[in-house]
Amino acid sequence: AVGMETNIPPLNLGEVIDGTIMLIDNPETTILELMTVIKGPDFPTGATIMGKAGIRAAYETGKGRIIVRAKAEIEEENNRHRIIVTEIPYQVNKAKLIENIADLVKDKRIVGISDLRDESDREGMRIVIELKKDANPNVVLNMLYKHTKMQDTFGVIMLALVNNEPQVLNIKQVLNYYIEFQKEVVTKRTVFELNKAEARAHILEGLRIALDNIDEVINIIRSSKTGEIAK
Repeated sequence: AVGMETNIPPLNLGEVIDGTIMLIDNPETTILELMTVIKGPDFPTGATIMGKAGIRAAYETGKGRIIVRAKAEIEEENNRHRIIVTEIPYQVNKAKLIENIADLVKDKRIVGISDLRDESDREGMRIVIELKKDANPNVVLNMLYKHTKMQDTFGVIMLALVNNEPQVLNIKQVLNYYIEFQKEVVTKRTVFELNKAEARAHILEGLRIALDNIDEVINIIRSSKTGEIAK
């Protein structure tokens, strides 16, 4: 058995539509030009994509590593700092992340944290990391990025079946195959509607001829020996 993996990042629908239109209008559009419209993944959990190199590699080759960081802010109150996390990388479990941070603090692999709590509600995510009075908030934050899933890597593999054969596709190939598929769908739908309309037109034409010769039609019906023959 052969194992294959595909991992296509979520993209913004509006950007994909704009990129598709761009490619339809100009089939010679380059991948770099597509990147001005489809700027990168649109992760539902937010967070920050670090740099464009991973995105470009994924778009150009179908494979790439995109580094994603949690969105965090440092707040100060009464000469103490806290780190507020409001967005985390895609597919990172919040509960496991908090548990992992707590374990690292317990094992003293990360120092300077005095308290950790989850204040998330229906308004959004809010993980509060309270720091000790002498802790440097930027150092602690960098340690969190280094040792936890507050910084994660999304490995892109744009693998798809093309004519029942697995292929790794770049972004332009993906859009071109989609465009060709849509052409096929629209053509089949149009042919179906045309055939249905032509069949209906044939019936209507028969009715028109019958109406133009209504007396003869009535005579034929009346002179028929059975109802079946009349039909």
